[in-house]
Amino acid sequence: MNRKLILIFLLPILSFLLTSCNETRGIDTSELEAQTVGAKIKRSGTTFPSGTPEERQLALADAENRLKSGGGLLGKKGLSLGEINKSEKTTTTSVGLPINPYLWKGSLETIDFMPLASVDPFAGIIITDWYANQGAPNERCKINIFIKGYEMKTDNLKVNSFCQSLSNGQWVDIKNNIDNDAKLENAILNKAKKIRLSQS
Repeated sequence: MNRKLILIFLLPILSFLLTSCNETRGIDTSELEAQTVGAKIKRSGTTFPSGTPEERQLALADAENRLKSGGGLLGKKGLSLGEINKSEKTTTTSVGLPINPYLWKGSLETIDFMPLASVDPFAGIIITDWYANQGAPNERCKINIFIKGYEMKTDNLKVNSFCQSLSNGQWVDIKNNIDNDAKLENAILNKAKKIRLSQS
């Protein structure tokens, strides 16, 4: 008798729960049905003028996340992947921390012969692994590059190099040569300028 009463009481509740579960009550993702990639990106607020396939994939992933969630980390307006500042005639990348894309690309191309240990485009940090030149196998160096700021200038670029020499089977630190760091900074800056000129 008690079981029948419990079942009579529970049946309407179970019916309601099952009906509710079957309803589509999620976030409206109708914006995701945009016909083209460009439309998705435009609707989401993610912007960039043009770019490589990697940049388009990053922008598309960001756009779809924004359309699903109704906004991103900094709101639905989105983050710029190469916004052109017409007053300063410079292009800036502002994903996470804003950095200059030409300095970023120039840095990577300047040290492309070295193995990379860590790369963080959001913070503008490039850290190489130890590299030994074939002509001097008893010496090795690694480089840390820090990029900050919108403008393409040496103040927004910092290079720290660390070198070691092999002595009795042990790697021993060599005193850092500040002049070499400055030369590498200038090489990166010149490379960045060439990249910007080639894209203008």
